[in-house]
Amino acid sequence: MYKRILVPIDGSPASNRGLEEAIKLAKDQNAALRLLHVLNEWLIVSPDSAGANPGDLQEALRAAGDALLNEADARAKAAGVTATSALVEQMGAPVGAAIVRHAQEWPADLIVCGTHGRRGVRRLVLGSDAEYILRHTLIPVLLLRYAAEGEKD
Repeated sequence: MYKRILVPIDGSPASNRGLEEAIKLAKDQNAALRLLHVLNEWLIVSPDSAGANPGDLQEALRAAGDALLNEADARAKAAGVTATSALVEQMGAPVGAAIVRHAQEWPADLIVCGTHGRRGVRRLVLGSDAEYILRHTLIPVLLLRYAAEGEKD
């Protein structure tokens, strides 16, 4: 049914839950798996980065993204799933926009995405890439909510 599964990853527990489910699905469906990490360049120009060299920060973020993709690729291979990966740099738009664009260009027929499931003020302040994806793509999306320790499923 699904032959091209895109899974955005950022190293968070929610993202890892999405990755594990995407690996299971890819194995079950004999599907191609695409690992995607979006380098959010807004972090480089944030007030928290004052006094830092933006070039050094960007290189550090790229290296961390590459390491994250390599680790995810190793997890997929250990499960018997072949994966390709992409590191996308995004400036001036939501991370979700890069995910939706990549899903269209690749082209994916399913996006598997972990989510924190934030509500209320926390969601307003932190935003929701998962919600952005749902609102801006026609590609089916499987969301997997990560429940923090002590939180009810």
